[in-house]
Amino acid sequence: MIKETLSRIESAIVRIQAADGKEKAELILLLRKLKDELAALPESRSDDARSIAHFTETAAHEVTRGDKSVERKNLSISGIAYSVKGFEVSHPALVELANEICMMLARMGI
Repeated sequence: MIKETLSRIESAIVRIQAADGKEKAELILLLRKLKDELAALPESRSDDARSIAHFTETAAHEVTRGDKSVERKNLSISGIAYSVKGFEVSHPALVELANEICMMLARMGI
C-alpha cells in the first residue's frame, strides 16, 4: 500500500507546473530516499508510515490540482509535519527528508 501511495506521489510531482526539471528531479530523489526510510521501518510502525504517506500524497494532490486551495495545501503540509513528530528521535533521517520535501515545495511557492 505504501509503495502505491509513493508511486502516486511521484506521478503528482512530475505534473507540478511551478517546478523546473532540476527541482522535479530533486523532489523525486528526496521522495525515493523517503521511500527507503519508510521501507526500513519496523512493522510495528506501519500505521504511522501509512499516515506519512497519505499526508504526503494529499499535499502532492493539492499542489497539482487545477483549483488550488492554499488552505488545503497548508493543512496537508501541516499533516505531514504532525505525522512525523513521533519519528524525530527514533528515525531522524525520515523526519529530515519529510521536512526537506515540505520546505522545497514551499520555496517553489507550492
